[in-house]
Amino acid sequence: MGRLVHFEIHVDEMERAKKFYGDVFGWTFEDWSEYTGMPYCGAVTGDDKEPGINGALMQRQSATPELGQPMNGYACTMGVEDYDLTESKILESGGKVALPKYALPGMAWQGYYIDTEGNIFGVHQPDENAK
Repeated sequence: MGRLVHFEIHVDEMERAKKFYGDVFGWTFEDWSEYTGMPYCGAVTGDDKEPGINGALMQRQSATPELGQPMNGYACTMGVEDYDLTESKILESGGKVALPKYALPGMAWQGYYIDTEGNIFGVHQPDENAK
């Protein structure tokens, strides 16, 4: 079975991206550039005892995606405890709304945002009362 074990977020400015994901989601980073030969920082996204995976921020190798173009890749979605608080952190940290918060009835709140590097990501807060 091909289980997802790692993700990579392509970034234009490594320090700006580390600050964004650190401030919004509390991620920490380890410099793995010596292994890859390019700016590459491992992202620790949570406690190993909780479900989820770790990933990395890597130096973008081509042009930043243009706004309004179809997605060409994967969208990472982060599980959060407080959707509205997370959204305010995203906006305060320089992110933008791509698709506003909406209900997945009886399951969760979901929405999509654009990070400081032009990438789209999702936010998901489980809530059986969402409607």
